[in-house]
Order: sequence, then structure tokens, then C-alpha cells
Amino acid sequence: MNKHPNFTMSLALLLLAGCGGGNGGGGPAAPAGGAPLAEVGVITLAPQPVELTVELPGRTAANRIAQVRPQVDGIVLRRLFTEGAEVRAGQPLYQIDAAPYRAAVQRAEAAVASAEAQLHAARLLAERFGRLQQGGVVSRQDFDDADAARLSAEASLAASRAALDTARIDLGYTEVRSPINGRIGRSLVTEGALVTRNQDEPLATVAQLDPILVDVTQSSAELLRLKQDIAAGRLQQDARQEAGVSLTLEDGREYAHKGRLRFSEVTVDEGTGSVVLRAEFPNPERFLLPGMFVRAQLQSGRSPEALLVPQAGVSRNARGEATVLVVDGEGMVGERVVEVARAAGSRWIVTQGVSAGDRVIVEGLQKARPGTKVNAMPATER
Repeated sequence: MNKHPNFTMSLALLLLAGCGGGNGGGGPAAPAGGAPLAEVGVITLAPQPVELTVELPGRTAANRIAQVRPQVDGIVLRRLFTEGAEVRAGQPLYQIDAAPYRAAVQRAEAAVASAEAQLHAARLLAERFGRLQQGGVVSRQDFDDADAARLSAEASLAASRAALDTARIDLGYTEVRSPINGRIGRSLVTEGALVTRNQDEPLATVAQLDPILVDVTQSSAELLRLKQDIAAGRLQQDARQEAGVSLTLEDGREYAHKGRLRFSEVTVDEGTGSVVLRAEFPNPERFLLPGMFVRAQLQSGRSPEALLVPQAGVSRNARGEATVLVVDGEGMVGERVVEVARAAGSRWIVTQGVSAGDRVIVEGLQKARPGTKVNAMPATER
């Protein structure tokens, strides 16, 4: 039995008062200033000119390609070039056995000499018969026959001279020459091979590599949209209508020289719905070879007043629409549905949904919700 009941009751009351914290048992009091505002990074949109580019896949192609083929029949006696070397137009590449063709030239020369002698005799006879016919010694028919023989001899001489020209041409063809300047590939025949003027297989191939061409494909829909933007004034194009082009190689490196767009196909490929574009690049070091895969960046135009939003600031809602979060003058967050035209480097060109002066959140998006208030600070990355 407790001898001090008043002391026990007082202790219990003190313990209850300590647990209540002085606020009726409702827990600790909230800070007097409330929770701090979330800090986000924003950019202020302002119109600015931007060069627009489009990246397209493509392959390199030689500027000119010539297949070296024989134009006469015969045995290849010598190969006169080094495989893989640079050759000049008209440079001898192969020597075909010329002995039969030299003999043909000699026969043709003899035929020409014989025809010249026959023509000389026919002319003398026609002149003599002409004088005799005037004196009434020979008939008119005899003179006409002599004159016809002279004409026939002239025709025979012309045919003989043509045959001589043909024989000389064939003799010249026994030395197979390069048709263009360029780099020659491997030889497809060796000494001792029999070649013919109508054979399917070439002797070698010469490719002109400087300048070199790059063929890329662009969808017809993208090309049509580009033309519409230019017609509407949303895009401006080079006054020379020659778009600049740069190349990225297979290993990711940028090609050192810039090129120019030279040609656009006039028809659309029905199978792929694309149009072939051809660009020309200087290739003095012969670094690019035909058939290499590249990615070409074409300057499609210039937008004089574009609104650019970093790609990190654009997201998609449940309907797949592009959206951005903006902060008004009172620090309230709102969501805008925007229309994105195309990429310009690491930023999007936005054409609808925002306007100049809007502050778009690009940092701290995970801390911002529409309808909440935030502390907007200039973003570190513009």
C-alpha cells in the first residue's frame, strides 16, 4: 500500500503534460515559414535565326568510271601500268600483238598505190578520148566509157584510202589507252591472254575520284515539306540554290572537306518513296573511295525567327503530344501542348504552343507539377 498517493498523482499529471507537447496531443508544430519552393531552371524564349540541316544516309560514287576494253582482237603482250596507280587520259595500259595489223596497213598502202596508178591511167585515157571525140575520130560512146572508167578509178582510190585509214586505226588500237584521268584498279587479264573487241569482261577499270560524288536519299514527303516552307517564307535558301553538305564517315569522324549539292533526281522511286540527291566533294587525298557508307548533313535552309527549346525540356503526354512546362510571372507552373517542327542540333524548333518571352522549364522537371508554385532560376545550359 502506497503511503504517498498525492505524490503519485502529481507525477502522472506531469508525464501526460510532457507527452501533449502543449498542443492538445496533435504532434510537433509546423515550421513558421512553411515548406521551401522547388527550384527549377528556365530559359526565356526569343526568336533567333538558325541554319537548318537534315542528316541522310548515302554512299560515295566515282565522278567518272571508264571500263578499259579492247577494240581489236589479239594476244596481250604487256601490261604497261601499276595496279592502283593514277593514270592519265591517253596513257598506254596494254600492248596487244600488232604484227597482223602492221601487215594489214602495208596491204592497204599497196592497194592505195595501185588505185592511184589506175586512176592516173584512166585520166590520161579520158583526156585523150576527149580530144579525139572533138575531132570526130572516136565516137561519143567511146569517150563516155573512158570518162566512166576514170570516175570508177577515183572511187576505187577513195575506197582504198578508207581501207588504209581503217587499218591504221586498228593498228593504233593494239595499244590500249586510258580513256580518262583517274585511278586504275586491278588488271583482269595477264600477258598471253586472248582478247576480242566484243568481249563482255573489261581489261581494267579507271575511276576518277577527285571530285567524288555522294548519292543520298530523301523521302518525297520531307522534300515536299521543305519546298512548302520555302514558298511560305518560313525558310530562306541560298541565293545560288546550292545547299552546303558535310559528311560523317563510318567511324564517326567528320570528313575534312565540305561539299555542295549539285543534283536532285526528277522522279520519285515508287518502291521507296524517296528522291536521290547527289552532292560533290573535293577528294585531293583520295581518302574517299567509291562504295563507302557515309551520313550527309545537308543545309536545307535558314529560319530567320525560330523558337528553340532544348530537347530536355520537351516531353510527351499520354496522348503522345509534345508538351512543355512554363512558368508565369507569379511562379505558377503550367503545361502547354506544342508543335515541334524539326531538330536543330540538341534543340527543337517549336512552331506552335509557345511564344517569345515564355519561360520554359528545362532543369528540375521532376520537381515541377502543373498548378504548383516554383522558384524559377535561369538555366545553366541554354
